[in-house]
Amino acid sequence: MAGSKIVVIAVGGNALIKDANRNSIADQFEAAEQTAKMVVRLVKEGWRVVLTHGNGPQVGFALRRSELAAKELAPVPMDYAIANTQGTIGYMFQKAFYEAFAQEGMDVPVATVITQTIVSKDDVAFLNPSKPIGAFYEEEVAKHLAQEMGWTVMEDSGRGWRRCVPSPAPLELVEFRQIKKLSEDGYLVIACGGGGMPVVREGKVLKGIEGVIDKDLTSALLASLLKADYLVIPTAGGDGIALDFGKPTERRLAKLTFAEAKQRCEAGYFAKGSMLEKVMATVKYTGNYPEGTAIITTLDRMLEAIRGDAGTQISQRIAETISR
Repeated sequence: MAGSKIVVIAVGGNALIKDANRNSIADQFEAAEQTAKMVVRLVKEGWRVVLTHGNGPQVGFALRRSELAAKELAPVPMDYAIANTQGTIGYMFQKAFYEAFAQEGMDVPVATVITQTIVSKDDVAFLNPSKPIGAFYEEEVAKHLAQEMGWTVMEDSGRGWRRCVPSPAPLELVEFRQIKKLSEDGYLVIACGGGGMPVVREGKVLKGIEGVIDKDLTSALLASLLKADYLVIPTAGGDGIALDFGKPTERRLAKLTFAEAKQRCEAGYFAKGSMLEKVMATVKYTGNYPEGTAIITTLDRMLEAIRGDAGTQISQRIAETISR
């Protein structure tokens, strides 16, 4: 399996929670089953898959449960909550893939790697909490919780108010060797959940630190280290990148040069909390691994996007932009 094609797929935490009315554990299991069926399409075509995932809503739920139980139990630190959700979401996906592969008559082993991600304790992100996590609230409720819990809160892309925490940059993956070895041995690997638990080095010790790492940036780091052929970032906001999004002149891009993607990120062209982080991740991956191709598409069109029939491809190997 070591020589086969490899794709890193970075699904969002909201891929398991369709909306506020479908956020139960049973609902999340059902969503994981739907995602697994789409991913198995790629495995059937010979792709070696490493799946990463977000966990913002799930971490928010875990922390809120901890806060409600604070009078009886010790509070749950952020890194512990991330590790917790890596395990529970990994379990949901492992179960979903077991069933999806069985339905196709395939015997593909699946494993979850609980992943620590090294960050710098001097990262400026710790001075400016900006990563939204957890549930959406009305403004009045969010500000009340901020006062009661000592949170930082902010409005998130017109969808409501959320708690915000620091989001340091991922530097290294502690368990990378395990991820690589399992993938080479034919496993479908689930790793880097929620961007990984943020840890800092203190001599020979790793210490957990409060924060949430952007899962797309960690996925980009993982994809470049694996020398993955593709990094696929599914989105619910339409099939790929659009120019003049939401305007009558809106048009989708089939391809985007690395240089233009980088320039548009730096110019503030993409909306923060929406498309910006996804495109930044494609720039990081293709910048670190020029042979790779990044794709932004929908979950159900990943295979078509790899074939060039859907989504937006970003690569250093695209000679000319077609977006002008």
